[in-house]
Amino acid sequence: MTPVEHVSVLLTEAVDALAVRPDGTYVDCTFGRGGHSRAILARLGPGGRLVAFDRDPRAIEAGERLRDARLTLVHAPFSELAQSLERLGVDAVDGVLMDLGVSSPQLDEPERGMSFRFDAPLDMRMDTTRGQTVAEWLAQASVAEIREVLKDYGEERFAHAIAKAVAAARTGGAVATTRQLAEIVEKAVRTREPGQHPATRSFQALRIFINQELEELSLALPMALDRLNPAGRLVVISFHSLEDRIVKRFMRDEARPPQLPARLPLRADQLPPARLRLVGKPVRPGEDEIARNPRARSAVMRVAGRLGTGT
Repeated sequence: MTPVEHVSVLLTEAVDALAVRPDGTYVDCTFGRGGHSRAILARLGPGGRLVAFDRDPRAIEAGERLRDARLTLVHAPFSELAQSLERLGVDAVDGVLMDLGVSSPQLDEPERGMSFRFDAPLDMRMDTTRGQTVAEWLAQASVAEIREVLKDYGEERFAHAIAKAVAAARTGGAVATTRQLAEIVEKAVRTREPGQHPATRSFQALRIFINQELEELSLALPMALDRLNPAGRLVVISFHSLEDRIVKRFMRDEARPPQLPARLPLRADQLPPARLRLVGKPVRPGEDEIARNPRARSAVMRVAGRLGTGT
């Protein structure tokens, strides 16, 4: 199969936001096919360092072909950022980039089972070496569990009808392929937004759930902040409203002092200081980028700096 190209979204904007120093140490939490990592390496000097994480074994294989001594690849979810950096002897970093969601190869390679555009095994795992597939989970999940996942992770209005339809379909055999699931959802969904396939929300919800994407993000954000040097940057690109909500709230909360009880007898200078400063406004792709890469249309980038000298 011809390798599927992945086009990094907001490439220049994200690397600019990191304010890369030639001798700095940076983390790319989602290597993908290395677009952002290559751009960071291009700005690093001989003494700089980049640690790149990815759950996908194929992404790690792609990274190994770079053969750059400044690059350290880690096959792990970014929720393991703290222990991985400790193991590597990295105490602090000057910037952390998170480009969330899935890469084009993961969507466009049929065997990954993430798209209803192909008929393939219903997998959806980012890391194909561990964990349950969606097919395995659907085989034993209750109607209530399926409904909850579709509603919570996909904001699917017809979650109950779809869950019942999946359960009914199981009586005739396992729901094991993407085409089977797409057809079940299509029959259960009465209306859908113009231009959107009826199964879009269900596939997205199941992928986010099976990979625990929102939980991973919630764990990784404080780990990243804890390891940022003063003036270090945290840059996050989200593609889903639930992801962006987590990022927005985290940055907002860390950019203001902790909210303590009103009658607590403390002076302002005794309050713990805020740890982040919001940098600029949220950034979205321009019309030209969306025309070149339609998958960029839902992206939003938020940037914050670790409070300290130079932020």
